[in-house]
Amino acid sequence: MFGLVPLETLLAFASAGVLLNLTPGADVMFATASGMAGGPRAGIAAGLGVGLGGFWHVGLAALGVAAILATHPAAMTGLRWFGAGYLLFLAYGAWNAGPAKPAKGSAGLARAFWRGFVTNAFNPKVALFVLAFLPQFTDPARGPVWQQILILGAVFTLTGSCITAGYGALAGWAGTALSARMGVMNKLAAGVFGLMALRMIRE
Repeated sequence: MFGLVPLETLLAFASAGVLLNLTPGADVMFATASGMAGGPRAGIAAGLGVGLGGFWHVGLAALGVAAILATHPAAMTGLRWFGAGYLLFLAYGAWNAGPAKPAKGSAGLARAFWRGFVTNAFNPKVALFVLAFLPQFTDPARGPVWQQILILGAVFTLTGSCITAGYGALAGWAGTALSARMGVMNKLAAGVFGLMALRMIRE
């Protein structure tokens, strides 16, 4: 691996990636909302789903599909509206969930994981970010660029998944402590989802 991506480059990339992931963005907002609505395990599952969605974009970048999407505004617009619509669907569900207890069991965790994946996989801004950020740390002289992108992308999504899942867990523990007010927590989660949808539409 160090032949394609030298250790010093990998460390520099990982440090930059950690700093970026620590800055709250749409992925952190989603995991936080999921944790507030479903508890710490749901927040962690949502964070891991977001991470898998990020690696989906890494794979697209390695294949060059993301570059194709970036040159076709109609395709980008379609993805953005689909993602916004999905977030609004989640907001509606959270708003009408009522004062339920945190979700438990494999079905609830699988749902949180899947929602995290879909939300991130259909966010074209993530595709553009991956396409712009990862190639800066590649060098054709070291070998195939697509392999370097996969290695860097794996590091970025691994650290990002851990950080995002951590945010989701913290929000979930706060939500569990306020379990008597889960109705309010669901309303807050719905508000976060709605704001994310509006942000995606406007940008």
